[in-house]
Amino acid sequence: MTVSFPWPADAVVDAHLHVWDLSVSSYSWIPPGSHLHTTVTAERARAELTEAGIGSALLVQAEDSDRDTDFLLSQAAAHPWLAGVVGWVRLDEPRQARERLEELGAHTALRGVRHLVHDDPRADFLAMPRVRTSLAALAEHGLPFDVPDAWPRHLAATVELADALPRLRIVLDHLGKPPDDPAEFTQWHAVVTELARRPNTVAKVSGLHAPGRPVTTEALRPAWEAALDAFGPDRLLYGGDWPMTLPHGGYQPMWRATAQLVAELSPGEQTAVLGGTARAVYRLGATDARERNE
Repeated sequence: MTVSFPWPADAVVDAHLHVWDLSVSSYSWIPPGSHLHTTVTAERARAELTEAGIGSALLVQAEDSDRDTDFLLSQAAAHPWLAGVVGWVRLDEPRQARERLEELGAHTALRGVRHLVHDDPRADFLAMPRVRTSLAALAEHGLPFDVPDAWPRHLAATVELADALPRLRIVLDHLGKPPDDPAEFTQWHAVVTELARRPNTVAKVSGLHAPGRPVTTEALRPAWEAALDAFGPDRLLYGGDWPMTLPHGGYQPMWRATAQLVAELSPGEQTAVLGGTARAVYRLGATDARERNE
């Protein structure tokens, strides 16, 4: 059943959607036999968005590889409702990173870069000089950097990164993955609040599912209110994180729970969270690198 909220489909951007093809790559983090161990097509994703009344989405990489990024770019080229791609470049090799950014060119759908820092064994990845050199190049290209699953290993390092590279727009995916344990939640909240003091940071209201956590408005409310207090509505953006939500009921329950929270905001604030901030951060209307830098 279509969920009815007071927003036209073309106003809402899902800023965090995945598709993948197991014939393209192995996606080794996906457990064999799990809900996620299957090819996930753009057509299947579109059906979920249509049911939710959402008109467009941003694809986000699911593997640190050129082949995954190339696959996502091909999907964006084939499906106009896909507004762009947050891909991957080899950040620990600055020369390769620059060459790859040039190769992708100014007219592709690339709108940002992400590295799966939570799966990288190098705890100091965000502090590595070579990585920061590459991220500085990213800023020169007007491309934001997404940081996934930052709590607990990488959230403080993200604050340091924001200070070191003030021209780099940093997107904290999944609100940094807030924990359920009350003491840890307090610690997470303190670091997220510190991060939000850096004006070059924004945060995605996405990926808030967790084992044992109900997918309800009230279960999401503590993290939502903490993020709203820290960043304000103009620096938050909605992401569905589908199909990662499949083990937790799928797209619609998380969308309904999040949308109820957003509906408590003023109309202008709702517009920001549900599309305006995503369009601004990822330059979704831009057609070339020069325009992305403006």
